[in-house]
Parts: sequence; C-alpha cells; structure tokens
Amino acid sequence: MDTEVTLTVREQKRLFVITEVLAGRWTCPQAAGKLELSLRQMRRLLGAYRRDGPAGLVHGNRGRPSHRRLPPEIREDVAALAATHYPDYNDHHLADVLAEDHGISISRSSVRRIRREAGLLTPRKRRPPRHRRYRERSPQPGMLLQLDGSQHHWLEDRGPELCLIAAIDDATGEVPGALFRLQEDAAGYFLLLRHISQSHGLPMALYADRHTIFHSPKKASLSEQLAGQPPRTQFGRLLHELSIQLIPAYSPQAKGRIERLFGTLQDRLVKALRQAGACSLEDANLVLQRFLPGFNSRFAVSPAQPGSSYRPWPSGLEPDDVFCFKHERVVAKDSTISFDGQLLPISPGRRSSYARCRVEVRQLLNGQLLVCYQTSPLMRFQPLDPGPPAVGKFTPANPQPIPVKLPIARPISRPKASRQPYKPPPDHPWRQYAFPYAKLTKDGG
Repeated sequence: MDTEVTLTVREQKRLFVITEVLAGRWTCPQAAGKLELSLRQMRRLLGAYRRDGPAGLVHGNRGRPSHRRLPPEIREDVAALAATHYPDYNDHHLADVLAEDHGISISRSSVRRIRREAGLLTPRKRRPPRHRRYRERSPQPGMLLQLDGSQHHWLEDRGPELCLIAAIDDATGEVPGALFRLQEDAAGYFLLLRHISQSHGLPMALYADRHTIFHSPKKASLSEQLAGQPPRTQFGRLLHELSIQLIPAYSPQAKGRIERLFGTLQDRLVKALRQAGACSLEDANLVLQRFLPGFNSRFAVSPAQPGSSYRPWPSGLEPDDVFCFKHERVVAKDSTISFDGQLLPISPGRRSSYARCRVEVRQLLNGQLLVCYQTSPLMRFQPLDPGPPAVGKFTPANPQPIPVKLPIARPISRPKASRQPYKPPPDHPWRQYAFPYAKLTKDGG
C-alpha cells in the first residue's frame, strides 16, 4: 500500500521483527518470544501485514472518538458550572460537588481536562513534594490523636473570625470531633476531649504542640518538687487523671496530618459554611456537625490492624468530676473564699466551721462553681449570666428564692476597720529611754 502510516515505537518494533520472520532469519515462535506475544497473536500480526502492509499493524481505533467520551452537553455544563458557581473549587472538590449536587459523576482527571480546555485554572497550586522522613501510621484507631487549633476567617465577611479546634486519628485519618470557638482556649479542648471520650472512648495518647494550654511554662512549686511531679496545666492535669499520654511536637511538620487537615477544611468547610449561610458561632457549629460524617466517609482510610485501642469510660466516674477547672483555696476566718475577685460564703455543714481548711473549687464547663472538701461537695454557685458552655471570669448571681439544695453565691464585702495611729503612754519604755548621744551630736562634741 502507498498510504503513509505513522507508526509508534511499539509498532516499529513489531515491523522489524516481522521483516526478520519473513526473511527467514527468525521463526514465528522466536518472534513471539521477542515481542512477548502468544503464537496465535503473532500469526495474526503476520497475516495483517501480508494483507495491508505496515498499516495492518496500526490499531483500528486510532483516530476514532472513544465510545466512553463524555457527551458534548455534559462537557458544556461542567465548564459552565466551573466558571460561574464554583470558580474557587479545586478539581477534587468540584468532582465531588458535581456528583452530589448535580448528578454528574465524572473523574477528577476529566474535570481537570475540561477546565483546562476552557481556560479555567485551578485556584490551588500543587506544590512539589518535599523529602521528609516518613512516619508510619499507628496500627489501630485510638492509639494516637493529633490536636490543634486553626484561627481563620471561616465565615469570611459574614461573621467574626473563629478558631476551629479539631482532632484527627493517626491510624485512619478520621476526625472524631471538632468545634468552633472564638479563640483557642483550654475550655475548647476540654469540650473536644469530652465529646470524643463519650462517643468513641479514651485515646491512649495525644500529639500536640508546645502551647501553654498543654505545657506549663512555670517552674515546679515546692510541693510539686517534694512529690516529684512536673508543673501541669489544667489540660495536663485532666490527661493525668484520665491516664492519657501527652506527646509534645517540636515542629509543625511533626504533626503534619492535622496541619494538612486544616488546609483541606479551609477549602471545603469554608464553602459549606458559605452555602449554609452561617454567620455566627452557633450556626458554624451546627454546619460543622452535619459536615463531618460526609468528610470522614470521603477521606478516612482503613487501619492497618483490625480492632480499636479506645478505652471505655471508667465506671463510676462522673465526667463533671474531671472535665472541669480545679483550683485550691483556703477558707478565711470569716468562712469565705476568694475567687475571680468575688467573696463566696462557705456555710457550715458537717463541721461547725471550715475556717483555715483547704478546699477545692471546681469551675464546671457550664460556668457553675462547685466547692469540695476532701472530694465531698459543700457549695454550688450559679453564674450571673449562664450563657453557652464556656469557662471565663465568674460573676455570681443574686440569690433567688428557688428550691435548690445548695445556696446561690452572694457577694460579700468585708467592712474596712478604721485604724488610728498608736500613741504610747507617758510611762511607756519608749518615752523613758534616754539617748546619750543626742547632746553630743548637737554640740558637735
């Protein structure tokens, strides 16, 4: 045949082998071994070459459109949606949204190809990978959780800047819990760990940075030195009571899994909050709880070993007994304690007076104060403004005639006693004491 045919490298190799067979230098089984083909396939190629020449070695579908090619109307719809409704979505996210919201199930590579042909670039550049020492995942879920907070404009310009406090399982990549706070604080981590302990169980270890929420910058007190204990923060004390190990990270790359999680959430979760019209802290937390199940099903992986390392919650232990901020106080002589600039009365119970006794003040996550003496509750004080669960400055409420077992806090002001300067009497030893050097000094002698 005189028709010019462009052959690929593989087809050129087949042409060379076939010419050797036709010249009698190789047998057909030898040629099949050289091309790693079956004898039947080799004979079929020889027949096609004798019939059509080099054109017989070219695949019959070359130059024809694939029967799996997307219809033109779908390609136009994808390009229009990417240009109008989802201009800031990356290729992966756009493919997921097209399948969930528009019923268009196409691969990420097809989305990428359609956007590039339409001149639409992805808003997120793909950075080249850096060589780092890889750390294997934990074999079972619950063995290690990574914690961190991300301060970001999650609500864009519709609301205040929030901080997302989240945890990710090192074994599966699942997010067992997350919540929004106005800022990164210890109360947020208390609420997060309480939710995880009640829904999944107690993890074996936590991986966090060296924030002062986790590690105390203070030196050990005398009592801590005598007991051989390091100085602990409130969160460190909580982990010690629950027998959870805290592992410090010395660089952001050490806890890269939680860092990459925030990078993904700052792309996908921001758009979910935008679609829901969230403009407050409460709205953002409601959207977040609906968002996490689908996110986990999309990105979580199977663990290397079956089973779970989450420990069940100890029987007989009340969550409020550990998920609280504990402070020590000494009862004054007038049976009061000082807390956040307020004087709180301690009424006598089993004892006639608790003066000079050391008590423990527990600030619960709902804002209440519980005063305990030797683990026995004495008094409970209600806050003035019981708002959302938070721990802040405590202001007691005015006493109300409501049937409660323990009285509500009442601010007490101590009377200031007027003190006059002391004037010794004439027969006081100070007045009778003589200064022999006064005259000598005056006369200069």
